[in-house]
Formats: sequence, structure tokens, C-alpha cells
Amino acid sequence: MSARILVAEDDPKQANLVRVYLEREGHSVLVVGDGRAALEQVRARRPDLVVLDVMMPVVDGLDVCRILRAESNLPILLLTARTTEDDVLLGLDIGADDYLTKPYSPRELAARVRALLRRAGVLSAGNQAVLRVGDLEVDPGRFEVRIGGRLVTLTAKEFGILEVLAGEPGRAFTRAQIIDRAFGFDHYVLERTVDAHVMNLRRKIEADPAEPRYVQTVFGRGYRLAEQPGVARSPEDAAAGADPSA
Repeated sequence: MSARILVAEDDPKQANLVRVYLEREGHSVLVVGDGRAALEQVRARRPDLVVLDVMMPVVDGLDVCRILRAESNLPILLLTARTTEDDVLLGLDIGADDYLTKPYSPRELAARVRALLRRAGVLSAGNQAVLRVGDLEVDPGRFEVRIGGRLVTLTAKEFGILEVLAGEPGRAFTRAQIIDRAFGFDHYVLERTVDAHVMNLRRKIEADPAEPRYVQTVFGRGYRLAEQPGVARSPEDAAAGADPSA
């Protein structure tokens, strides 16, 4: 199944390369050259995914990402020449689902786009059972999360992390394991990237993110989904060093 993708890139040569890469995958691609045009076209055409260059005239990619995330759950992939950890975490913190640092290969771009579209439900991943833990429901087929029947809107990466944890409640996953399973392909990702997504996830599903009932931190290991959300930890858990919020 093809998707409608908007690419915002001010470098014509780079924009054409991205367009060619994605059209080879069967997608319909619209290219714009600045952030203001990107916002206008997203609102007018409702694409399935947006690819944003961080450095753009008029309105830069980070501001476009921030505005789009406030308006919708649209999957967003950032393209950036900035490689520092702080730059990457800033993009994730304002709502980007993933990032690619330049230069990148056509295969890597295509893989990341496929993963984001699959998580967003645009590309079919086949029939999958609804995962239920207490009053939490994760429906991979519909890309939906509900808590006590209330629908919660997550980004593709937030959903992917929660899906991994909900698949085996009580199991502590390392950040590397979460990256491997939730991001959908093998690539280098900073482990702090997982922490940034988990922080955003907690803001959306927890009544008190500082005292999470669902996604808990296990010191020296990573994260787990509580088997019985809201139930106090056992002495064995405490001895193992599990902390809900760290």
C-alpha cells in the first residue's frame, strides 16, 4: 500500500533525491522548500507522513515539528546535519518520531519511513491481538491505546515502546532491546533517545508521571510495564532495584 508523503527540504538536489527514494517505494511524494509551505500543505492535503529538514528558511524544521505535533499525531521524520546528542533529544522532545543524520543511504531512509508508516497503521502489519494489562489496552492493528476506555493519542515511537512492554508485562527490557524491537529496524540510536520517548509517553498515560503506575524504571536494566498497574511493589522487586519513575 502506498502512502502520501510530504517532504520539506530547501536544498533542491537533496529534495529530489528523497523524492526519488520514496517514489521507488511506491509512495506519492510532494516536495516543498520551506517551513511555511510545509505547514500550509500539511493542513491542506493531510499527508500520511512528513519528512522535515531541520535547517529551512522562513520557519525551520524544529518549529514546524512543534506546531504539527500540537495539531495532530502525524508521523514526523527529521533530517539533520546536526549530530550532537542534545540536538537529537531536542527534536524528539518536541514530538519527532525519528531522525536521520546526513548523509544517509536510500535503504535507511526507506526502512525508517516504512517503520513509521507501519506503526501509524498506514501499512498493514497483519492481524494482531489486543494487549491488555489492567485497564490499559494496546491495539496494534488499529494503532490505538486506551486507558479505562479512554483513547490516548501517541506518536509512532511512543506506541512502539508501549507495545513492546505490554507484550510481556513485568519483564524488564534494556534500552537496547527496546530500540531493536520498537524502532522496527537495525540502526544506531542513542539510549537516551528511549528515555526521551518514555518521558513523553508517561506524560500521556500516567496520572502522575513522577509516580508512574504503568511504565516503570528498573535500575541497571531499563523499563518494564507493571503486571498489575497501581499495585505496590513486592519486597523482591524492591530488592532488585526497581524504581517506578527514575
